[in-house]
Amino acid sequence: MGKDFETHLHADLDATPDQIWDAIATGPGISTWFVGRTEIDNGEVRTAFGDNWIPAGTIKINDKPHHFAYGSPPAPDGRFIAYDYLVEGHDRSGTTLRAITSGFLPGDDWAGEYEAMRHGTQLFFATLVEYLRHFPGHLTTPVTAFGPPITDWPAAWAALHKALGLSPAPQPGDPVPGGGEVYHVNPHTLGLRTPTGLHRYLRGFHGTFVASHALTAPDHTDWPAFLAQL
Repeated sequence: MGKDFETHLHADLDATPDQIWDAIATGPGISTWFVGRTEIDNGEVRTAFGDNWIPAGTIKINDKPHHFAYGSPPAPDGRFIAYDYLVEGHDRSGTTLRAITSGFLPGDDWAGEYEAMRHGTQLFFATLVEYLRHFPGHLTTPVTAFGPPITDWPAAWAALHKALGLSPAPQPGDPVPGGGEVYHVNPHTLGLRTPTGLHRYLRGFHGTFVASHALTAPDHTDWPAFLAQL
């Protein structure tokens, strides 16, 4: 038993098709908004998350600047994930970006992984949109840090909100102390735009807090220590 899944997201943007293409179809571009650090080489898309590499995806469609798609080959148990991006420029102004994430999760315990993946996909697409609206063309430095295992998630989120100077139940558009605003919230994630870049906090699938930031300016915070105190 397992689960097939397919998630559709879209956004209308002022960015040009070429700006969007650079963000979705180049290694430095994907690294500005996706998890960890991405490299594209020899027709493969490879992403490092912390010290580990996510299984490489093979590029299926590379039609600049309109259509980019890649995905991992099915594992022996049938697991795979694929990403498909469609870019539609309009004659007068603006561009529509459509993103489809699909795949298969094997086993009887797919529900927790699917929930985490669904919330994470929403966060990373919101980060891509935020990047294209505020930092198009700017390279960022990816920062990934892991905290200790969490047993009481409501208390952990409350501690994070307090440490960041946010309200107990932050919402998109809420101001962030020091400048910027909350751009995304769901039950597993929080996204902030600040003067130093795009800061993301995630409930990791294996029970740890994860900081996965895309920084546009130097930041000397000890992120593992910050997460450990929550």
